[in-house]
Amino acid sequence: MGAVETLIVWENLDINRYVLKNSVTGEVLVKHLNKEVETNQNNFRDAATSAELEVQEKMPLLEWFANEYKRFGCSLEFVTNKSQEGSQFCRGFGGIGGILRYQLDIRSFDELSDDGGVYEDSD
Repeated sequence: MGAVETLIVWENLDINRYVLKNSVTGEVLVKHLNKEVETNQNNFRDAATSAELEVQEKMPLLEWFANEYKRFGCSLEFVTNKSQEGSQFCRGFGGIGGILRYQLDIRSFDELSDDGGVYEDSD
């Protein structure tokens, strides 16, 4: 959508970006998993069919942001948690935030899940 003008990311973000392929349907999904949830093998199985999801690609989300941010027309800024403000940003936003170009209706995004660190998108 190009809504993010400045992407702000914690310099020590510990989330991996997985590109997974459903071995049965051929569907490709992208999941962002932190260290705690990536050990749960249910994240690598399709919930509906229990089919195994094959890992096509795995890379640190921080590295993916550094490689891809220009494609989305935004600038990338890193923040440290060594200042009071940086620490508050990391705790409050999980280490990822952004300054928007224009207002968005967040209710229109149903990709984000509430299962403790697992985020899916249809890349």
